Amino acid sequence: MSQPKISKDHLGVTLDYGTYSTRVEIWSDDIARVTHRVANSPQAPQSLTVVAKPAKVNWKMTEAPTEVTVTTPQLQIHIDKASGGVRFADEKGSPVLNEAEHGTTLTAASVGSAKNTLAVTQNFVLAPDEAIYGLGQHPDKSSMNYVGTSVHLLQQNTKVAVPVLLSSKGYAVLWDNPAVTDVDVGKADRSTLAWHSEAGFCVDYYLFQGPAPDKAIAGYRWLTGAAPMFGKWAWGFWQSRERYKTQDEILGIVSEYRKRGIPFDGIIQDWQYWPPLNQDTAKGGWGSHEFDPARYPNPAAMIKGVHDQHAHIMVVSWAKFDVTDKGISIPNLKELEAVHGAYEPPIPYVYPKGRGKWYDPFNDRARDVYWSLMSKKLFSLGVDAWWLDASEAELSGKWGEFRDFQTGKGPGALVFNAYPLEHTRAIYEGQRKETPNKRVLLLTRSAYAGQQRNAAVTWSGDIRSAWDVFQKQIPAGLNFCASGVPYWNTDVGGFFGNNPDDPKFVERFTRWFQFGAFCPMFRVHGTDKPKEVWRFDEPTQKILTDFINLRYHLLPYIYSVSWMVTDQGYTMMRPLVMDFQNDPEAQKAGDQFMFGPALLVNPVTQEGAQTRRVYLPTGTKWTDFWTGKVYDGGQTIDGAAPIEAMPLFVKAGSILPYGPAIQYATEKSDPIELRIYRGADGNFTLYEDENDNYNYEKGAYTTIPFHWNEKAQTLTIGNRIGQFAGMPKTHRFRIVWVKENHGNTVASVDQADSEVIYVGKQIAVPFR
Repeated sequence: MSQPKISKDHLGVTLDYGTYSTRVEIWSDDIARVTHRVANSPQAPQSLTVVAKPAKVNWKMTEAPTEVTVTTPQLQIHIDKASGGVRFADEKGSPVLNEAEHGTTLTAASVGSAKNTLAVTQNFVLAPDEAIYGLGQHPDKSSMNYVGTSVHLLQQNTKVAVPVLLSSKGYAVLWDNPAVTDVDVGKADRSTLAWHSEAGFCVDYYLFQGPAPDKAIAGYRWLTGAAPMFGKWAWGFWQSRERYKTQDEILGIVSEYRKRGIPFDGIIQDWQYWPPLNQDTAKGGWGSHEFDPARYPNPAAMIKGVHDQHAHIMVVSWAKFDVTDKGISIPNLKELEAVHGAYEPPIPYVYPKGRGKWYDPFNDRARDVYWSLMSKKLFSLGVDAWWLDASEAELSGKWGEFRDFQTGKGPGALVFNAYPLEHTRAIYEGQRKETPNKRVLLLTRSAYAGQQRNAAVTWSGDIRSAWDVFQKQIPAGLNFCASGVPYWNTDVGGFFGNNPDDPKFVERFTRWFQFGAFCPMFRVHGTDKPKEVWRFDEPTQKILTDFINLRYHLLPYIYSVSWMVTDQGYTMMRPLVMDFQNDPEAQKAGDQFMFGPALLVNPVTQEGAQTRRVYLPTGTKWTDFWTGKVYDGGQTIDGAAPIEAMPLFVKAGSILPYGPAIQYATEKSDPIELRIYRGADGNFTLYEDENDNYNYEKGAYTTIPFHWNEKAQTLTIGNRIGQFAGMPKTHRFRIVWVKENHGNTVASVDQADSEVIYVGKQIAVPFR
């Protein structure tokens, strides 16, 4: 290759070889964008994922005989003048990530309706001891670390394509291409990491330098959008099934939870609440967004009845709309067709009756229409949250069909994987525009890079109830969260194969339920026999209720951690590598995780188990939550796992705000038990706001810092910062110095070690 023409502008550096060019752009001190393109290829449209604008960075370019170097305060980027290959190093010159020599391939291709596109490939060098995580959710993998495997990024039920990876070295990469993509993670060649998209305009990726994983993920969130706060009610317990069929059934479930005194915050209405499709009038059916009046005679009154019992309701909405056997579209579909906002699959789509069309979320006007339909028919009734089922989109499950569509953003072959991103965008932006007083909450079956900004929780799809399925859910979920999209959960107990009368299922459900209590969203769902808590035998009901109560006691902690997610780009459900990056055993762990900064969660996924092997990461001490016994880190122990408990450990130095016993998330906030796990210095910040509006974005919130000084054996409760309408003027803090047989129960302790009335001013509480 001839010597390139080198040019520099305010954003970056371009090496132009005539038929080919390499460009490096500086987006922040620790974020760089690289593109490789062929001459005269079409310019890529505006990214669907990236929403930030490049920051002002004090960077410089230097030129040597063989390379051009771009330097920022945290990165050194070397561009080979002979090949255009790029190498990344940290500010000290230590290697971060290198493109492989001659690792870029751009080949003319024709894919479906994308007739003049490129197949794009970029190879990178894998370090010998490097582990790779992220890339969405792939439960077919036996290990959380993808090295030695390949990953197919194609949206489908139970598999989620997010083109973001996180390395154990602490960097992350966003591959900014929503076409179907394959990632070979050292399978063909242990030393090579290869990205290949079947369609695209150029190689286009972003490098996020850590070296701490949290820093790299925070950079990704800055680039693609912060995850907004959910209402406090979103963090409580949610009950669902396939499906509640009547207004009376919905109200009866809510009332039963309240009557039994089991904490509960939300119920979910699954599909086919709508009237059957009338073939003569084209009324009702899928996409009508109406409750069947024969079964739901007064849906507004039903929803008010749910609200009156201090609960919330989520309603399912699909991207599919019915067409009669005579080819007549239902009225809602006609509104979408009027703005050219619907697809008709080439093969008639039958599920379960009638032909259907899917709306085009890549069409700006269609997104507006889609939300307006939901708003008029459902949001106006008081619906609180949205379940976006089949958000891949499902499209008959045949990927080849979507390749042939023309979307509002071009050929389907070029944008398919971003369907759930644009779909969730319609509802998030629509509801935000309509009202600032209720926070958006979406539950989706698929996700794409950037989707966290649309207030979405992704669940793992329609999975079987089986031990091996349950086992694989944990590393799959951890990889999803390592992809930078922080909120994830499963159908507790599995979607298919539920029977509370079967002791084998009851054991599996109990273990799954214990795990679910430490997922970002805590939700039971499934088909077959119903799984409300009272459907189980009395001993099991007690176990389930104990874990629901534990979840509610932890709400001050969980809500504060959710603020860390929004404010700092933090990750709530954390692979151990995020906190113990240099611990080789932690790098390998795929069935344990941190839930926030304090709690080490160890799900039990073996039938009949009474213990499970628990690795306690090095560098700290660990306290058994259930006994108060302290263990040194850096060892593997047999954690006690009777059916009523899951091994749960607390990191030394943790300050765990433990709320009162409540029936719903916002019932009351005091007293708050501060459980102090001594053994190391520690910090935690308690976050509070108005619970269900967007005033926090205007500064309407408070933070209260806690600090434990191990040497001085003193807890300091710092000055409260901020204010909001209705904020508690005081807090009653009950301090508990956790030790063996003290501070180890689900219930609040009977006798605290110290108690203070906090009025917003700093207080020091010595250990005694």
